[in-house]
Amino acid sequence: MNVEQMKVVLKEILAKTDLTPCIVGHRGVGKTAGIIQVCREAGWGYAPLRLGQMEVGDLVGIPYRQGTQMHWSRPCWWPADESAPVVVHCDELNRAQQEDTLQAIFQFVEPPVEGLPRALHTHRLASQHRVVVTINPPDGTYQVATLDRALLDRMVLLFVESDYSCWARYAASRGLDEGVRRFLAAQSGLLAAAGSPLDLPVEPTERAWEMVSILRSACRFPADLEMEVYAGIVGREAAIMFMRWLADHRNRPLSADEILNQWERVSEAAAGQRDDLQAATMHELVALLQGNPLLTDQQERNLVAYAAVLPRDLRFGFVKSLLRIPPVALAISKDMYDSQIFDVIRAISDEVGA
Repeated sequence: MNVEQMKVVLKEILAKTDLTPCIVGHRGVGKTAGIIQVCREAGWGYAPLRLGQMEVGDLVGIPYRQGTQMHWSRPCWWPADESAPVVVHCDELNRAQQEDTLQAIFQFVEPPVEGLPRALHTHRLASQHRVVVTINPPDGTYQVATLDRALLDRMVLLFVESDYSCWARYAASRGLDEGVRRFLAAQSGLLAAAGSPLDLPVEPTERAWEMVSILRSACRFPADLEMEVYAGIVGREAAIMFMRWLADHRNRPLSADEILNQWERVSEAAAGQRDDLQAATMHELVALLQGNPLLTDQQERNLVAYAAVLPRDLRFGFVKSLLRIPPVALAISKDMYDSQIFDVIRAISDEVGA
């Protein structure tokens, strides 16, 4: 994705989840500038940490004694509990010069345990604050440390690459020199060469699929970026398989069994089906009930609930078909279903009377 796309995804994740985005890209591509722009546009504070210059004491604070207990002073960069939302930017995570610095920050970049605040040693980060990470890819051209899989597994990797059109819009908005802009319009290859940062060991794990689930529940990404976001969590191969599976199931009608026996799970999907898919579901239900019209109490309620979410014209035809099946007609004509079925039955009666 380019920087503009990264900003869209980043804002969505930071605004709606506690997950930690990790932006991976080559030097000068706009990682830091994009984060700062997102913070300005959203009205968030911005606290940068250059981890390549920091030691453990800069992160966890200096120890001091209070009575018989040891405490650690809060670092000066730590956002106050009562302050407006702040994004803590852990820059150069894989440039930490000391192994213990990287181990210290490990706890801070992982998503907080449900119901508990994000923490760094004895310090607790207030719930309105967020954390974002940036790194250069470990492709042999940078002096960076290799990040282990356990650390990568705790972040949402967003891979950002150079894009001329994106840069041209940025350059115009900043009023950069016209000569430079016109030259690069003809020689766009002289921007940073696109690299391939996708060699990080990202693979599916239980934690990774939980993060995908959180994102799907809380966030709405542009369709062309959704797969890229998931690829930064479970790996490209698993993300492609998952998106294909979703597409296959999104384009098939709900089955009669799902309507009758799994209504709570599929109710939202049932209400949103296209008319052609609704027709297929209704036909299967009618065929099933013609052969086996006996319903349990729960199936009866589920059938009526399905009829209630249908558009008016489809509901009319569906109920009319059900009323031709005597045991089903008896079931759905109960007083308790008047609010969902009565208007349809009355319209059918008027039609017959006419």
